[in-house]
Amino acid sequence: MTTNIIPSSLIMSPRKRPLVPVSSRRKAADDHFPFNFLPVECQLHVLSFLNEVDKCSCALVCSSWSRLVRSWKLWRVADYSRRGVFHLGQEGLLVSNREFERWKAWVHHYTHHLISRRASLLTLKASFDLGDRCNKWCELLSRLLENVHCRDLSHLDLNWTFTLLEPLDLRVHSRSSSHQDSITKMDQVTSFQELLTKLTHSCPRVSKMRLHFDWSDESVSLLTQFQQLRVLELKYFWVFKGVTPTTLQTLTKSLPNLKSLTLQILVPLRNLGISYTLESQSLEFLDVSPSRGLVFSCLRLPALRELRAKKIVRGITLDRRTRLRIQSRWPCLYCVLREGTPKLQALNNERLLPTWREDGYGELSAILEQSCYCVQHLDSWLW
Repeated sequence: MTTNIIPSSLIMSPRKRPLVPVSSRRKAADDHFPFNFLPVECQLHVLSFLNEVDKCSCALVCSSWSRLVRSWKLWRVADYSRRGVFHLGQEGLLVSNREFERWKAWVHHYTHHLISRRASLLTLKASFDLGDRCNKWCELLSRLLENVHCRDLSHLDLNWTFTLLEPLDLRVHSRSSSHQDSITKMDQVTSFQELLTKLTHSCPRVSKMRLHFDWSDESVSLLTQFQQLRVLELKYFWVFKGVTPTTLQTLTKSLPNLKSLTLQILVPLRNLGISYTLESQSLEFLDVSPSRGLVFSCLRLPALRELRAKKIVRGITLDRRTRLRIQSRWPCLYCVLREGTPKLQALNNERLLPTWREDGYGELSAILEQSCYCVQHLDSWLW
């Protein structure tokens, strides 16, 4: 009896797949991930959704991706505030001097990187003390604006009163007296106005702006040159810096495209009793809830649809006669809104009834007690 022996090389398990050449595998992979066959504009659009760190990682994949990442079209955001730190309070940050020095080195390297890429910026976010003569943050931002394309910049978020990662002990030693503090404030305002002047020439198309504001005549004049502004948020710069009614009215009247305005104004005690007039043909949203002591005597806002206002207790003691004399100068917010805001639909996040101008109701009265400074709606805010 003859036995036929089959070579083991011809025996194949039914579950075992045949070997595929490497070239065929690469071709199959390309069929499933044809990124390199996309148009360059499509590739850039895909990579634009990555942050700065991921873009740099992509540059290490291959030479073609490295060339893509070098394109100025991928560097549209300059964000100096995106750093992982431990927060201590609202603005304080718990860092050491060594970490601060490392962060400063990163800031300069990041700026050099944006300049070398000839970035075309749409967004600029930064928090630097522009009055710092040692680190010269104002010069750094000016150099950035001079060497990148920023004509299309549309979003500006700038805190020019505070360096993000400056150690707390450095702030305490550098501002040890009220005289030194006043000098620092003056340096900050001067540097801010220099930078704002440069922005008016380099970035005329800014439509969204968020920054601290000193309310000087020169700063207001510079801010009104941004005629494309649609969203504006102004924070207070110094608690002792007041705002005149004429200045506020000039600002709002000079911005024809403004749709949203948020104000944080702290009216000094010496200006207690002053009321303000606000006028704008385009404003649709107004938020003055962060303000303190801001009272309106007249509103001419025909397009306003939503208002947020809050009455903040000042914590001072006045006799009743003085309080009544001060508050009697101010009209009721209900009357001001009824006469000057024909399209108002919401007050303090509450939807108003269609007949709120003709007939008051309980919910509206409760809102006014929290936002109106007149005598009718309680006078406890001055206690």
